[in-house]
Amino acid sequence: MKNFINLIIKQIAKRKNMRKVVAVMNITIDGFCDHTAGIADEELHKHYSELLDKSGVILYGKTTYQLMQFWQTLLKNPTGEKSMDEFAVVIDKIPKIVFSHTLKNPEWDSAKLSNKPIEEKVSELRQQSGEDILVGSRSLIIQLMNLNLIDELQLCVHPVVIGKGLPLFDKIMDRTVFKLLKTKIFDSGAIVLYYEPIRP
Repeated sequence: MKNFINLIIKQIAKRKNMRKVVAVMNITIDGFCDHTAGIADEELHKHYSELLDKSGVILYGKTTYQLMQFWQTLLKNPTGEKSMDEFAVVIDKIPKIVFSHTLKNPEWDSAKLSNKPIEEKVSELRQQSGEDILVGSRSLIIQLMNLNLIDELQLCVHPVVIGKGLPLFDKIMDRTVFKLLKTKIFDSGAIVLYYEPIRP
């Protein structure tokens, strides 16, 4: 019995020392993901620059990754808008792992293709030392939710209704209850909701 208790204590301690997997997404009030629908102002760019700067790696699926490659163009041709140009520098710097069966070359020095399935790769990353693991693609968030591998949700809800599109939480297999940790409100009316799952 004592050995069993010690094993449980070790497992709990090990989990506490793991890197957190943090799902990050912009959504509309009606729950859709659309990178063109939100309010991408200076305050939002600064928020995400700070988040990326404090994180260790970000995971993308092919579609979102290719959208984010837009920021590569700003490195060569800065806009002159400080918050956008600074975000381009920060996102260029952070290591990126892309999950795709069809992409052959990520064409970004700080990005690489995963050679393992997402469950295996994320479990491997969690065991390594370092800062938080960000997840920036809807498809990956859904997969990791179903695998019970999300440690925190950071949802930026924009004061916009679009009426159609891709819902963030689609084909979720099990009910998950979350605890609200904190909020952050922007002048635009957007609000970041920080949640962690309540696990038994």
